[in-house]
Amino acid sequence: MILDKKFMVFLDELASSAPVPGGGGASAACGALAAALASMVANLTTGKKKYAQYEDDIQRILRDAEEKRKELVALADADAQAFEPLAKAYSLPKSTEEELAYREKVMKKVLYDASIAPLRIMETVSEVILLIEEVAEKGSVMAISDAGVAAVFAQAALKGASLNVFINTKSMKDRETAADLNAKAHVLIALGSEKTDAIFAKVMERLDN
Repeated sequence: MILDKKFMVFLDELASSAPVPGGGGASAACGALAAALASMVANLTTGKKKYAQYEDDIQRILRDAEEKRKELVALADADAQAFEPLAKAYSLPKSTEEELAYREKVMKKVLYDASIAPLRIMETVSEVILLIEEVAEKGSVMAISDAGVAAVFAQAALKGASLNVFINTKSMKDRETAADLNAKAHVLIALGSEKTDAIFAKVMERLDN
């Protein structure tokens, strides 16, 4: 079975009403798939005489893509760990001034943590996109479609993670911090989307000819 039991368990948990995993974890998984596809293209390229001039670059891409894939797997856990305290914080009592003050203090921290986790996913996916861009140019033409799929997955991961930033910053009372986090997310979306759209267009151009 290509999708083994552990992956099926992840899908079952994702489909359930459990608070985690959610969109952040799914976005990290999507980013990890993009990194894995970049590795696939590189593995199908390494050692080929036709691409000997890129061999050093391909080996570097293999190392970096594996590292980013592992980081994204870890970030899926980090996102879940950041969300659990947030879910609990929403249930804190707020009937007295003391309870309300404590709740606001806790909410400030957990909302920030829950925003940072998906932002880190976005930053890591942005690094994966650079690898995809490179492997699409230097990798085996026989795997060019896989580079295109990697670009599509990477953009989905980037935009998906951004929604988990925005939903948390929307609830922040500290609007300056919220604006700063939102601005970083918007920049990553813009740059990443531009690159992945360009990769996809180039792949389609090569496949159409």
